[in-house]
Amino acid sequence: MLRYERKLKKQGFDLIIGVDEAGRGPLAGPVVAAAVLLKSFQFDNRIDDSKKLSASRRRRAFFEIKNKSLYAIAAVDHQRIDRINILQATKLAMQKAISGLLKKIKPEELGRIFVIIDGNMRFELDIPYQSIIGGDGKSLSIAASSILAKVNRDSLMEKFHKVYPEYGFNQHKGYPTLKHRMILRKIGPSAIHRKSFLRCLET
Repeated sequence: MLRYERKLKKQGFDLIIGVDEAGRGPLAGPVVAAAVLLKSFQFDNRIDDSKKLSASRRRRAFFEIKNKSLYAIAAVDHQRIDRINILQATKLAMQKAISGLLKKIKPEELGRIFVIIDGNMRFELDIPYQSIIGGDGKSLSIAASSILAKVNRDSLMEKFHKVYPEYGFNQHKGYPTLKHRMILRKIGPSAIHRKSFLRCLET
């Protein structure tokens, strides 16, 4: 999980930012991205692709990552997702997270930064970056960002559950589970559903 970090450090980039998102697939709620600059690569909790960890493990890792990093988290809401599409919304969330983190770094250190991003997307960044397909399972920095994004988004969906308890957001977090689709067919969408995603109800 440190192959990319070690390679970049040998090239002189000792400030490595990992970036990932959570929430591209759900029918409701925002897409959330996190950018993480780890101060240490030593962790007591398992740091891996967030999808490989249980909710309790993710939460324990979440707090340890926050204590051992500089980070920024950004979200793009359902309305903007509908306006610009999920790919552009994901890229926007990632760029907002990166920009938020860069503001926490001294200007004289910017030349030492390299950004590694999960996926296969192109960005307009003034600093060097690399997109890595499956990066959340290959890089500790990206895995850490995947955990921050996932736990943050899950927390947002728990809050939405209190507003819209009839949809069960606390269970499926907005993903298109069978139960979620059945609820939608019965009572229709909530105010936070992505209208552009609801074609699944037609099948």
